[in-house]
Amino acid sequence: MPSIDRSLPNTGHRYIPQITSLELPPSPNQELMPLTAKVNSNDNLEIGGCELQQLVEQYGSPLYILDEFTLRTACRQYRDSFATYYGGESQVIYASKAWSCLAVCRIIDSEGLGFDVVSGGELYTTLQAGVNRDRIYFHGNNKSAAELELAVEVGCTIMVDNWLELDHLAEMSEREEQQSITIMVRITPGIECHTHEYIRTGHLDSKFGFDPNQIEEVFAYIHKHSNLNFIGLHAHIGSQIFERQPHQDLAGVLVDWMKKAQGYGLPVTTLNVGGGLGIRYIESDDPPSISQWVKAVSQAVEQACQDASVPLPKLIAEPGRSLIGTACVTAYTVGSHKKVPELNTYIAVDGGMSDNPRPITYQSVYRAVIANRMSAPVTEKVTVAGKHCESGDVIIKEASLPKTKFGDILVVLDTGAYNYSMASNYNRIGRPAAVVVSEGEANLIIERETYHNLIERDRLPERLVKR
Repeated sequence: MPSIDRSLPNTGHRYIPQITSLELPPSPNQELMPLTAKVNSNDNLEIGGCELQQLVEQYGSPLYILDEFTLRTACRQYRDSFATYYGGESQVIYASKAWSCLAVCRIIDSEGLGFDVVSGGELYTTLQAGVNRDRIYFHGNNKSAAELELAVEVGCTIMVDNWLELDHLAEMSEREEQQSITIMVRITPGIECHTHEYIRTGHLDSKFGFDPNQIEEVFAYIHKHSNLNFIGLHAHIGSQIFERQPHQDLAGVLVDWMKKAQGYGLPVTTLNVGGGLGIRYIESDDPPSISQWVKAVSQAVEQACQDASVPLPKLIAEPGRSLIGTACVTAYTVGSHKKVPELNTYIAVDGGMSDNPRPITYQSVYRAVIANRMSAPVTEKVTVAGKHCESGDVIIKEASLPKTKFGDILVVLDTGAYNYSMASNYNRIGRPAAVVVSEGEANLIIERETYHNLIERDRLPERLVKR
């Protein structure tokens, strides 16, 4: 295998040059840039064979740029790693809350993955993208009656999160001529992990899932309702996790509950270990690779099943961020500068918290480059500020960059997960466009919102129409 230089010019930071047939793709979640990223002869950044400056000229900015190769590579590494390391049946499902749109769903569906949806809107999107109901799992801690009705009508698997849902579904299953409803039960496992408190979901004090002390009561209830087709258990411990031990501990907890369910005449055929594998947002981040994570989880489940003398269940994992996070970048155009002597230098871009709310919400950190001058030496540390009327609208507090100028293309890396999906119209700013790039071709997958889009659902009462 030929050696390749992964250093960003004059910075010591890493990037991924064009992948050739002689190279095995690295694990996308361990990289800062999409796998097809390279610097061309014009000193401009290319992704998917497309020059980012030209993409901004054609589609405007801010602009989400999704690399299809990186997304497909992550899908295949998850799928193939489970086939390699797990001795039973497995299914990888995409946690679509990371980014749900028709094109993303279609690409992931074509790789054979299933879908974790958490709302009627996400369910509708996956269906419109052509996803088979057998590979859709409906999550959420407060599904509405209408959402439950839709899920039952569609025939997807429903992840039951609480007693209210369980009662509703039991009632629906007993209606005349009602077919059985396929369910799994989500349980809070009581496992802590080192991540932001807002994205820890496995500890006992969580809004998600049944309390472990209630689980036997839940099993007894389900046993009494024969039209509830109970197939398995689910737990999720959090997001952006670099540790492997919490997921290994989770295997033992789930298999223990699996054995308890058998005592109530409920053979568990499926275990869902959730997702949560982290990605590399900055140089110091060091997550395990996709294959390392899958191997650890698979071996832990197999060992737990062997210790409990139970057969291997179908094993489901539901990654989101580690599938799509690295595959996308966001391109901005640099605008105004402000220097505060002896304190700070601000550079403003034409987007911010409305297209990436994660820094102001989770104190998330990112890495940026100047895409139109990739070899320019890094000479300053600046604050990259958004354009919104909010002091906290800062994308990167301490960004190491070349000296920037008006019109430069500043690209923030690793923006595929939770950026578009959490975007807003704060300050009445339209959400950006998105393109997917592959082999030198760019295709629009989300149109840029116009001023008209911002008001098209507004309504004026009749008494306000006449002045």
